Amino acid sequence: MKSRNVFVLVIVFLMAVSCIWADDKGEAYWTKGLSIESGGPTLQLPAKRGPYRIAVVNGFAGNMWRLQTLQTVKAYALKPEIKPEIKELKVVSVGNDVADQIAAIDNFISAGIDAVLFIAINPTAFTGVIKRAQRAGVVLVPFDNVLDTDAVCQAFQDDKGLGRSWAEMLVKHMPRPEGTILEVRGVLGYKADSDRHDGIQEVLKRYPRIKTIEVVGQWDTGTTQKVVADAIATYGKFDGFICQYGTVGVINAMLDSKQQPIVPVCGDQENGVLTLLAENHIPGGTAGISPSQSAAALKVAIALLKGYPVPKKCILRTPRAIDNADLKPGVEYFPDLSPNFTCTISYPEADINFTPAEIMNQTAANQ
Repeated sequence: MKSRNVFVLVIVFLMAVSCIWADDKGEAYWTKGLSIESGGPTLQLPAKRGPYRIAVVNGFAGNMWRLQTLQTVKAYALKPEIKPEIKELKVVSVGNDVADQIAAIDNFISAGIDAVLFIAINPTAFTGVIKRAQRAGVVLVPFDNVLDTDAVCQAFQDDKGLGRSWAEMLVKHMPRPEGTILEVRGVLGYKADSDRHDGIQEVLKRYPRIKTIEVVGQWDTGTTQKVVADAIATYGKFDGFICQYGTVGVINAMLDSKQQPIVPVCGDQENGVLTLLAENHIPGGTAGISPSQSAAALKVAIALLKGYPVPKKCILRTPRAIDNADLKPGVEYFPDLSPNFTCTISYPEADINFTPAEIMNQTAANQ
């Protein structure tokens, strides 16, 4: 009788331990909303017991968007549904040298980290470190800037869909689908720039009476303002503007010009952009690139570490497009926050949701 009681107690103990280790959310939660495409190749790794040690190796940290990715991943790690999965979160920024970024990733691999998230400085330079990570059993999750490989899972936004969204909103707000549009591109050579451009042109080519002139704004507000002002001086007035990032520069150039009337503007969702659009009653619409891709990358890493199949291309849905006429303070934009704060902060389809305060309560500093 005594031995039977001991046996029962052992079974109960093992069941309790099993329940502690068992994932109470399951595959459906951890893979929900990670890609707008289905049926593509997936990656599945052996399950590893948590909680996990995660590192973020950022490169360039020279604009608010990048800094906000770091604040956001820290905020996501503190969410009640995520915090129990994280033993340690390390965040470092290494500058613009790809060798430094790879060295930092190698250091974390050597230290036995479970997963490393990063925006690649050079998308063609990571073959070697990917192999070293695979041999060590370390999960790598690049996000935002896509690598030229299918050896890892990557989290990135639907940039072509973003371009289509901008162009569709612009045409909607033009009196007639005709005239000259100024398209302000980002950094040439980046896949994000070319995909957004392709999406814009896919829509505008449906309208034979719309002509497009392109300038390069380098995803920088000051550069954008200069090239737009120069274009207005060279070509005269435009019938609409589309800008990938740095749209404040477009608005300032338009408002400062004596020959350029106010016309529809479509661009990113920085707080300063939305504020200027609302205050000056500028028609058009916005859709943005979310810094919360870092949170999506963390969710991808946890799903892989738990042994779930994850799409190799986690193509995140473009966050909600907003008509400029619908902009409301405290909802779409925030007068009390920095003009550089990106208001595109959630991926509801993936259960990745934030308030501005959750993000702004974090720092972008190394930890």
